[in-house]
Amino acid sequence: MVKSKSLDAALQLGLLKEEYDKIVEILGREPNFTEVSIFSVMWSEHASYKNSIYWLKQLPRKGNHLLAEAGEENAGLVDLGNGLACAFKIESHNHPSAVEPYQGAATGVGGINRDIFTMGARPIAQLNSLRFGKLENKKTKWLLNGVVKGIGDYGNSFGVPVVGGEVYFDETYQENPLVNAMSVGIVNPKNVISAISKGKGNPIYIVGSRTGKDGIHGATFASADLSENSHEDLPAVQVGDPFQEKLLMEATLELSKTDAIVGMQDMGAAGIICSTSEMSEKGNHGMRIYLDKVPLRQENMEAWEILLSESQERMLLVAEKGKEKIVEDIFDKWDLQSTIIGEVIEEDILEFYMHDDLVAKVPASVLVLGGGAPVYQRPYKEPAYLQKINSYNIDDIPEPEDIKALAMKITRLPSIASKNYIIEQYDTMVGTANMTTNFPTDAGIVNLKNSEKALAITTDCNSNYVFANPDKGTQIAVAEAARNIVCSGGKPIAISNCLNFGNPYNQEVFWQFVGTIKGMSTACKKFETPVTGGNVSFYNQTTNGDETTPIKPTPVIGMLGILEDKNLQTTLSFKNKGDLIFLIGKSRNDISQSEYLRNIVGIEYSPAPYFDLEEEHKIQNAVYELIRHNLICSAHDVSEGGLWIALLESSFKNKLGFDITTDAEVREDAFLFGESQSRIIVSVRSSKQDRFVDLLQQMKVPFSVVGHVTKGEIRVDDISFGYVTDLQKIYDNSIEEILEKD
Repeated sequence: MVKSKSLDAALQLGLLKEEYDKIVEILGREPNFTEVSIFSVMWSEHASYKNSIYWLKQLPRKGNHLLAEAGEENAGLVDLGNGLACAFKIESHNHPSAVEPYQGAATGVGGINRDIFTMGARPIAQLNSLRFGKLENKKTKWLLNGVVKGIGDYGNSFGVPVVGGEVYFDETYQENPLVNAMSVGIVNPKNVISAISKGKGNPIYIVGSRTGKDGIHGATFASADLSENSHEDLPAVQVGDPFQEKLLMEATLELSKTDAIVGMQDMGAAGIICSTSEMSEKGNHGMRIYLDKVPLRQENMEAWEILLSESQERMLLVAEKGKEKIVEDIFDKWDLQSTIIGEVIEEDILEFYMHDDLVAKVPASVLVLGGGAPVYQRPYKEPAYLQKINSYNIDDIPEPEDIKALAMKITRLPSIASKNYIIEQYDTMVGTANMTTNFPTDAGIVNLKNSEKALAITTDCNSNYVFANPDKGTQIAVAEAARNIVCSGGKPIAISNCLNFGNPYNQEVFWQFVGTIKGMSTACKKFETPVTGGNVSFYNQTTNGDETTPIKPTPVIGMLGILEDKNLQTTLSFKNKGDLIFLIGKSRNDISQSEYLRNIVGIEYSPAPYFDLEEEHKIQNAVYELIRHNLICSAHDVSEGGLWIALLESSFKNKLGFDITTDAEVREDAFLFGESQSRIIVSVRSSKQDRFVDLLQQMKVPFSVVGHVTKGEIRVDDISFGYVTDLQKIYDNSIEEILEKD
């Protein structure tokens, strides 16, 4: 039997044989090349979540603050009260950033901000979560500099501050960096724009930039492994224009206050075909689109190229018939093109014409997630590396002799040291909403003007913990995000997630994914932080010859919290010489998966650190109450680098040191550098000590006094480790020194 050309094209574009057969069944005929292209992007993992949606639906999706459940809109929507709502979301742009780091990162920032303002919300804050290979590697330096410049140039020009984020370095990301971008916006719930199409005869506009050949098959590119030939896929990487996006935002927000608009959606992954199909399916209507009317910036584009282009700064807009002039006048005012390219029809059909020729005809509902897109339950199995983890024994690790020298080494580690080299390339102050510029807190605090409230937002994930135990490691990621918000004075209310994994057809990778979903569900239910949406990014791995290496599982948690009173903002910095330093939580004989164990001792395989969800919840509630009773001066969670780094970071801002005594019942390296969870460092005025102790005893939370704040010297067990200013130089300059080496 001769294989048909359309089947051959389908297989080349990543569709499975059974998927092609399903397409033939749906259409009642063989698809043409344009239709094959449509299905290849819409049924790709990136667009359809076909390998993950079964598990994603098991995440908690309901909550008291939610105005939209996961998947209902372009981003999560949370009620803040007093006529305010918050739209927020985190997404990946990993593969584009791997082959073209500047544009890959820049367009990732542009895309996530469009998801926010397309809903009628004004973006007021950005965060990011970045992963790179070993910093000493030349390619890592190239990727890091390109990604950071791309984020900085686009975000700074667009005019939204970066208020938080994280950067880690690990060889698992050597060829496949992770670039996850988060945007947070504010909207009056009355002005929310839905991503929907309905109303027979209503005109359909394409607005914003002209369409070119950049980004074609970008969704397919994101649904395949990276290889040594991936640089040849550069046309799948989009090119961004932040100034055009700024105009598009202002026009969109102005339009949101009129009655001329039915619905609007950003043209992100898969371009026109994605927006037309998703909006139509949501509204139970169809569309008739004339592709020759789409404004182009390149000549002789084929119909399928126009449909699949991911050119940036474009929207699809459905207007109320008869109100075209309102739409067009607003876009003219902002010097943006707005062109009618079709109309809404009643039938569940998308018809695409090119110069009066029908080039594709497909039911809208069969293309999308939740409609007819395929859903799979992939097999999974425990990874072989768990045997190495299970054989770990802390007693096999000799205790260090020179703890002071060890402390200096840990302070220099790239994943620990200051990220100022990176942060200083971002505009963190534009818009004057960032409340943490001069008052560092564990979470980013964003002012809600004309309100007594503020937002507390953070991104968190330690992939080493998830690698060791996906269930527990993801619970820790959710718990740390909540801990950061609580330490800053806020209350966690919802999350968005960005789930970065290897190939879903690898059963060990999929086992990691399933464990992650289970852990996230457990922790989100405990903290009452429903999942509002997010992004799944599979195929994050590198293929060299016959060897394929997946990244460590990296489920990044973007969490939103509310600070109901700005006066409750709590910083991480020590305030006064002589204040007592307490550890809320318990020190443990635990160095598992710590930066110390992996990067100093050199042991990669160990369990996730100690974690108990009930204990974590009690400790967070205790700190929440301490802040409301005005009993602490500072709060900082113990995370990477252990107690030592938490104390150092609390010292830097006001140049105040600490004098502590280690616990004789715990190994010294575990006490200082272990990363067992559910621990928070707070400083307390001696005049408030009794009330502080009484409250913690009432709440039955473990705590201990570890020392006191000094004028500037750092002492451990009566041995001087130097002065804050000396250690801050090490901490501040480590990354830049490595980057400057050839």
